[in-house]
Amino acid sequence: MQITAAVVREKSGPFVIETLELDDPRPNEVLVQIVASGMCHTDLHGRDGYYGTPFPAVFGHEGAGRVTTVGRDVKSVAPGDHVIISFPWCGQCPSCKAHVPAHCLRQWDLKMRGTRPDGSTLMRKGSAPVYSAFFQQSSFGTYAISQEPWVVKVRPDAPLDRLGPFACGIQTGAGAVMNVVRPQAGESLAVFGVGGVGLSALMAAKLAGCDPLIAVDIRAARLALARELGATHAIDAGVTPDVVSEIRRITRYGVRHSIETTAVPAMFRQAVDALMPLGTCILLGSARPGVEAAFEMVKLQEGRGVRGVIQGWSEPQTFLPRLVDLMMEGKLPVERLMTWYELSDINRAAEDATRGATIKPVLRMPH
Repeated sequence: MQITAAVVREKSGPFVIETLELDDPRPNEVLVQIVASGMCHTDLHGRDGYYGTPFPAVFGHEGAGRVTTVGRDVKSVAPGDHVIISFPWCGQCPSCKAHVPAHCLRQWDLKMRGTRPDGSTLMRKGSAPVYSAFFQQSSFGTYAISQEPWVVKVRPDAPLDRLGPFACGIQTGAGAVMNVVRPQAGESLAVFGVGGVGLSALMAAKLAGCDPLIAVDIRAARLALARELGATHAIDAGVTPDVVSEIRRITRYGVRHSIETTAVPAMFRQAVDALMPLGTCILLGSARPGVEAAFEMVKLQEGRGVRGVIQGWSEPQTFLPRLVDLMMEGKLPVERLMTWYELSDINRAAEDATRGATIKPVLRMPH
């Protein structure tokens, strides 16, 4: 079938709106009419060649929409269902069998190679392949194909143009708190970097009753929003001479938990140094291969821990509907993070995200 999609034809090239051919779904696949897709920095890193995804390529990995067609073996969703397309996993490796599919040992190939697991491509322009299947969806287009396990049915009354970012950014931040940290009410927590992932973590920590709840960033507008969403304190790292000392002034001993979302080594160091003994820092920020961070060994010897987390340790089939319920109950106001763009404005959305003018761009698809 013919679809409209945003194609990147060379490393760091612009997104170009083109008409492409999309395969028919196979027996275990689901065809989804995309209503809207979040844009994540991971998509922009893919555009810029960080992951080795071949070009030309269609990116996008936060798609939400309606099921239009299912393969003959598909049982969990049907045409008309409202769905979020989440991240892929193999289901067979030790991580998947331990119910941590976000750390699937095959995740890199499944997400970044630009093909189905068997190496076939989903899209083409004439006879030439267009690499898609980014995160096994490539949702920067009017339709996307994914496999049944990675397609999550959600309640039909939830607005689809708000749901795409749940697939990655929101479940990453909220999941880090709800699935990994699991703080008790009254425990202190600091979020370093309050973009889409950090603010999602902050909202989840607010729901858990964390206090004090500290936001750290260099953008005043984001810190103001963090205060509105539940932060008890906001620290501007651009003007505060010593962030760690300020956190210790607020908390006396340091924070019990910290969430690092920036992937800036100096801020990562601060997120670890700001911990109290036995505290834990969760690294969510995605750095390029080869980026290193250094720590004072005695800090770790005092019981502090560092754990890297991908996709919030989510099991999407159960966790995403739970998050959508929280949004519908008014307890997770994720719409405060979002700015909507038409697909034709995708390059403006990317520019706004890069310069920090937009926290979470969401692309609405033409139909």
